[in-house]
Amino acid sequence: MGFWKSFFSSPDTVLPQKQYEGDILEGTINRTDSNTRIFFSTDREVDLYDLEELCDAVGWSRRPLRKVKKAIQHSFLVACMWQQRGSSRRLIGFARATSDHAFNATIWDVVVHPDFQNQGLGKALMKYMIKKLRNEDISNITLFADPQVVNFYRRMGFMPDPEGIKGMFWYPD
Repeated sequence: MGFWKSFFSSPDTVLPQKQYEGDILEGTINRTDSNTRIFFSTDREVDLYDLEELCDAVGWSRRPLRKVKKAIQHSFLVACMWQQRGSSRRLIGFARATSDHAFNATIWDVVVHPDFQNQGLGKALMKYMIKKLRNEDISNITLFADPQVVNFYRRMGFMPDPEGIKGMFWYPD
């Protein structure tokens, strides 16, 4: 229970030149460097090149940065996961959600750097997103998942096609 207690606590973390709101996640990474900390932030001022580098690391297709910037600006929630080592920080995770601000939210662009996968950090990032959305009284949280990560989201409590609802899509010709 200590892991989740520290995960859901909300201490402030000071990084160079900026104060970050965030929950600190300690004791989850398999590193011998005791100066390494993982923390979350909802600050939208993410460097787009850092985000592009993160997405490249997992093999995602490149998207126009102006559109990525617009998507972030218009998102209801943006969550970044950072590795802090000494005075330097590195973007190692990202997720965002859109919402109607009342009932529904959809989580998009969940990504964790390959060097940090399989250590519980993706789960922690998703728990953080869900916690923040539930704090805003959002009761219906959806997402779209690639086939290789469906089981990950199932273990998080997401279910495909609940109550027989089928998503429909419209694409331009």
